[in-house]
Amino acid sequence: MLKIENIAFEKSDGLVPAIIQDAQTAQVLMLGYMNQEAVQQTLSSGLVTFFSRSKNRLWTKGEESGNVLKLIEIHLDCDRDTLLVKALPAGPTCHTGDDTCWGQQNKTDKLLFLRDLERVIHHRKSATNTLSYTASLFQKGINKIAQKVGEEAVELVIEAKDQNDDLFRGEAADLLFHFLVLLEAKEIPLDDILTVLEARHQPT
Repeated sequence: MLKIENIAFEKSDGLVPAIIQDAQTAQVLMLGYMNQEAVQQTLSSGLVTFFSRSKNRLWTKGEESGNVLKLIEIHLDCDRDTLLVKALPAGPTCHTGDDTCWGQQNKTDKLLFLRDLERVIHHRKSATNTLSYTASLFQKGINKIAQKVGEEAVELVIEAKDQNDDLFRGEAADLLFHFLVLLEAKEIPLDDILTVLEARHQPT
């Protein structure tokens, strides 16, 4: 929980920079400045509010365009003079119409979905819902899970020899999913596998 009194406003004449990050995609959207009143209003209203140096007043992002930033959380850095504000944008953040003030697209890194899927699989492991396919795999035991990974690998190899890319993608997704289930059954996080790959990597 952010405590306003911990923010070192005195370091920069009452203003601290606030880095705005999309809470879902982790994309940096913009940089603004906040004084104590702006932080208080952001927390109370749930909409990200800055102190506009050009207008010399508080300014809620999107007050004219409607492209507000809905506050999720605020973090204070180690020096207590910079804020990381995680928010959900209601539209393009930049006044130019771009997603970000650096002209970048604000889209989800699909690799982050693997983290979400890993968490879902973890929760399914202890689920008692027999309607859940994933939960039923865990109930059948690790031998069945390992067998399923083998079956999906064979099906992927078969599809690799054909010319139907859509079927190949589907089989690849099936294999990846069941591989994650096997990792969970073995209680080995995906990060451990990535660490092994990283250690094997030889930069060119």
